[in-house]
Amino acid sequence: MHSSLRSRVPSLRIQPFNHPSFFNGQLTPRTQQQHQQQQRQLASSSMSALLYGDTFFLDNFAVRQWDDPNYSGTRIQYDKAEFVEKVHQLFKEQGAKLVDGYAPFCKHVFVPNFVGAKVGALAITPENRHLLRCAYTRRRPEELAVLTRWFPESAVQPVPQAQHLDIILYSRQQLLQEYAAMPSKTGGQAADPEQLLPDVPWGIISIKAQDEPYETPMQPITMMRNALGREEGGSGVTLDRQAYEASTQYWQGHAAIVAGEEPSGE
Repeated sequence: MHSSLRSRVPSLRIQPFNHPSFFNGQLTPRTQQQHQQQQRQLASSSMSALLYGDTFFLDNFAVRQWDDPNYSGTRIQYDKAEFVEKVHQLFKEQGAKLVDGYAPFCKHVFVPNFVGAKVGALAITPENRHLLRCAYTRRRPEELAVLTRWFPESAVQPVPQAQHLDIILYSRQQLLQEYAAMPSKTGGQAADPEQLLPDVPWGIISIKAQDEPYETPMQPITMMRNALGREEGGSGVTLDRQAYEASTQYWQGHAAIVAGEEPSGE
């Protein structure tokens, strides 16, 4: 590992994340309280040690893909610091080009799947449709629960390895605004988010393992959440009807894969 990266990045020590069980799609008061406490512990332990290089940092929102067994979609089994370093390396080898995303503050970097991640979603077919599950889930205690459907990973083996990784980025300024709107993202720390986020321009907020070397549609409910505003866990971008229709077309025929019992949000 480059000394410049390691010297600037303390090791992450993140407590395991366990999602509570659901009863008829609803969180019981006791499990909801446990869920909220575990999510705060996760945010608190990770926020104090965000990994970063000269262009990107690994945001707390993406850390879930390593540490949350119930994450809906791509899960990563790779050293976090080495991941950040490798993304920097591939980004520079590809000419340091960012691909525009759904808003000016969102960019993408597409790289080969160097972590061996499996695809995060599968096409729905007549043969696997009966394996789909659904429940009301949420990503954070403060967010509204939404109806989610998924494939249990154990039921759709073998899950194929993806060809590419879509590294999804948000600008540091956008993340500062989102942290200000939802203070729980700082893990309950009193410090100004300006001091908590590394002073580099882009935060890695999600990684999608996929076969396509281009952006695939985000889920319709994620677009709706974004339109609800930062106070509800979204980005504050208004709904684009054309993009929404494209999203529903894609997700009508696909579903995310979840390794755990139930996903922690869409």
